[in-house]
Amino acid sequence: MNLKLNMARGKPGPHQMDLAMGLLQMNDYTTDAGTDARNYGDLEGLHEARVLFADVFGVKPEEVFVGGNSSLQLMYNLINIGYVFGFPESPCPWSQVEKRKFLCPVPGYDRHFAITEEFGFELISVPMTPNGPDMDIVEKLVAEDDTIKGIWCVPQYSNPDGYTYSDETIDRMAKMKTAAPDFKIFWDEAYIVHHLTEEIIETPVLLNESKKYGTENRVFMFTSTSKITFPGAGVSAIACSENSMKYMCKRFSVMIISYDKMNQLRHVRFLKNKEGVLAHMAKHRRRLIPCFDAVKTAFAEELTPCGDIAHWTNPKGGYFISLYVMPGCAKRVAQLCKDCGLTLTGAGSAYPYHKDPEDSHLRIAPTYPSLDEVETASDLLCVCVKLAVIEKLLAEKGRVSVLFCKKSPPCRGFSARRRFIIFWRFPVSYEDERQSMAACCHSAPDRRVCLHGILWCGSQVR
Repeated sequence: MNLKLNMARGKPGPHQMDLAMGLLQMNDYTTDAGTDARNYGDLEGLHEARVLFADVFGVKPEEVFVGGNSSLQLMYNLINIGYVFGFPESPCPWSQVEKRKFLCPVPGYDRHFAITEEFGFELISVPMTPNGPDMDIVEKLVAEDDTIKGIWCVPQYSNPDGYTYSDETIDRMAKMKTAAPDFKIFWDEAYIVHHLTEEIIETPVLLNESKKYGTENRVFMFTSTSKITFPGAGVSAIACSENSMKYMCKRFSVMIISYDKMNQLRHVRFLKNKEGVLAHMAKHRRRLIPCFDAVKTAFAEELTPCGDIAHWTNPKGGYFISLYVMPGCAKRVAQLCKDCGLTLTGAGSAYPYHKDPEDSHLRIAPTYPSLDEVETASDLLCVCVKLAVIEKLLAEKGRVSVLFCKKSPPCRGFSARRRFIIFWRFPVSYEDERQSMAACCHSAPDRRVCLHGILWCGSQVR
């Protein structure tokens, strides 16, 4: 097909990154305190940068640590601190805890899971709901097992479902009883300002809620400007209790004197405050909404008429759409897409050890490609979903094989969205299965040839 499309990772597109090029024009690096941001010092970050991120988080500046371009690196470093040294509340370093465990709401962020897997944690899946992780399960597990040392969370516009944790879920996270005295909540606010609608969703701040119950030392909140300015040259931050801040800085001070304060100052002067961040993200939103709408429109037009073969999320923010196909089909869909030139995140990637027990989930990332590419990719994805379902429905009754899929030229009598020709074959004795096939394909076969007991069909499919 000579296609080269990619909806695998949640990357900002070039037009989004172009919006932040103005921050590179700064040449005065004198801070508000009169110091030179080009020099050593200020391990916790520039004061004005701490003020900016405190505004975004909804916490106090002294509770904020500003780092380099990667919040993932900060998460890794904190897990490493727990592994090597433990935390002030730890009976021993985590490395000395046999069969140590970490909770992973699923589907979730594969790079989170990879960190704790790297350090030898057993990853325990917890089902996600539209209100956040199933808290009945979370509370039971952490109350009974002191080898469970933490939980990964993306509380706003979760990766990949796009769910936002409810006020009740956040309150239960703050007050739940844990068997481990050093249990930690890794609270990744990656999409805290990444709204896809005019509605600005605000939720309770976990660190502030935890203070009501005396559990603030369990909380580490993270964010970054990776999907605000530049993924490769942004600024990251942590919000935590003042006690945790002191301990973290003690450990970090051996590793680094200070992070890139020049970049911190550039971001402060470009974004200014939370209001400035939201104004900047409104420009992102105008570019992203058509891409998300293109995916959802394709799904609605091409998959909904086929019955219960797929469903998907409708996020109000974030960077992803979750597509749930018929169980047992996700890997096949991803392979069909790859064969046709469309790269998706690997099926199962949103689950610990890349094992989706239902083989149903696919994470769709429509942010990086152009709108035309998103439309083409969405059409192709729908075709591949239908084909995978056809194969599954007919596999038990006879040999079914998709021969090839190619992009079709404009054809009189077909709509503009009808872009792909699919050829398949199955035994003539199962010709009555064409009704199921037609329903899944949303298109009756255009050509039929019976040869040596095989019914060969070609169909121009939308």
